[in-house]
Amino acid sequence: MVLSHDDTDDLLQNTFLKAWSNIYAFRGDAKLSTWLYRIAINESINFLNKQRKAQNVPIDGEHDFMMSQLEADGYFDGDSTQKALQEAILTLPEKQRLVFNMKYFDDMKYEEMSEYLGTSVGALKATYHHAVKKIENFLESKEID
Repeated sequence: MVLSHDDTDDLLQNTFLKAWSNIYAFRGDAKLSTWLYRIAINESINFLNKQRKAQNVPIDGEHDFMMSQLEADGYFDGDSTQKALQEAILTLPEKQRLVFNMKYFDDMKYEEMSEYLGTSVGALKATYHHAVKKIENFLESKEID
């Protein structure tokens, strides 16, 4: 979700620190992995919101800002097709982007995503379907080298 490997490493560290310092709050209602994933999602969303605010990114300029973040990442070595896919993903609303990443890249089952996100399986399927359609439309309209 954050695109930068360095930021991802920082968020992962923050996730484990937050989990460690709040382990007493883990009630065991869900699996530990579900609890950790939820912390990671919240950390990512909070980080993105703070980053947008700190950079004074206007709502309509978010795509350009995120694309510049991707291009500046020294670890990104994708070809034009991979870059176009990432650019298409960046056009999605945050929830669709999250669901698409979880399903497409992490190959996560809808039931598992439902636990993590607190959303019904049917809603997740619809969200993923809409995200795929938007990505397809974006890629069809984009000429790839």
